Amino acid sequence: MAKPIIELKGITKTFGTGDTAVTALKDVDLTIYEGEIFGVIGLSGAGKSTLVRCINLLEKPTAGTVTVNGKELTQLSEKDLRLERRSIGMIFQGFNLLQQKSVLDNVCFPLLLAGVNRKEARQKAEKLLERVGLSEKKDAYPAQLSGGQCQRVAIARALSTDPKVLLCDEATSALDPTTTLSILDLLKELNRELNVTVVVITHEMKVVEAICHRVAILADNHVEELGTVEEIFRQPKSRAARQLIVPSSQSPDRATFGAGRFLRITFDGRERTDRPLVAEMVLDTGVPASIVFADTRSLNGRLYGQMILQLPEDDAVIEKMFGFLRRAEVSFEEVI
Repeated sequence: MAKPIIELKGITKTFGTGDTAVTALKDVDLTIYEGEIFGVIGLSGAGKSTLVRCINLLEKPTAGTVTVNGKELTQLSEKDLRLERRSIGMIFQGFNLLQQKSVLDNVCFPLLLAGVNRKEARQKAEKLLERVGLSEKKDAYPAQLSGGQCQRVAIARALSTDPKVLLCDEATSALDPTTTLSILDLLKELNRELNVTVVVITHEMKVVEAICHRVAILADNHVEELGTVEEIFRQPKSRAARQLIVPSSQSPDRATFGAGRFLRITFDGRERTDRPLVAEMVLDTGVPASIVFADTRSLNGRLYGQMILQLPEDDAVIEKMFGFLRRAEVSFEEVI
């Protein structure tokens, strides 16, 4: 059993005082285990970025405790806190690279601040750039790089102090889909090879599905739901989870689709990609069903995703459809 590496207890963060006070986080409890990739997801304003900044105390909580790798950061002196932060790397949406410094010097920078001599810092930085696939760009400047390359430099820089935890605050939000996948693949590789714990802050469910083991859903400044990605994808319990999995822009609208009931079917990798499930259901029941929304993908011969069907209003017919889906061992729920 993996041991906890991050423990948040009763974290509350309030900005301002009196009538103008804004509560960004309220009584948040989270335990993240060594070696896992943990996602924190929520809509804008849910408190995600504040939460990740509380983990390394870039934001000091108004109340609660933060324990990382067995040390309660909220009780440390400023000097001891600076030392502990070396074990917590962080990458940002905007990369935060030093524009006047070369790629190599950007990666060297934290090492020089930590007192490493320049020769050793350069040697380590070169190895890290090789790990992230950017050896040939070591003399380039950030303005000469693509967004994906800048983020790889930022990852190399974050790894320079050999962190046990890597915090990713919307690290792929500024990137195109193909580049996003390459960065997520790199994070998975680092997690696997270095056993670094990765905390991913995002508003995109596809990022969580692609990389995370477990996920916490933030809504109204607290943890609304917590579980494995598969558990939450298959059976979301909270309104916030359902909204993230099936955004309102993709949800069926009765004004458009008219009468009927709507059914959400989820595919979690156990189904064969060549099985015509909806066609089989229609043949079995003798009643047509309309596909309102579908987002499915085949990965390594397995089917992942979800589909929303519009069904007739006849209860007896719907029960026959439910019976077919139960026999097929497919996860489903009514969404409206």
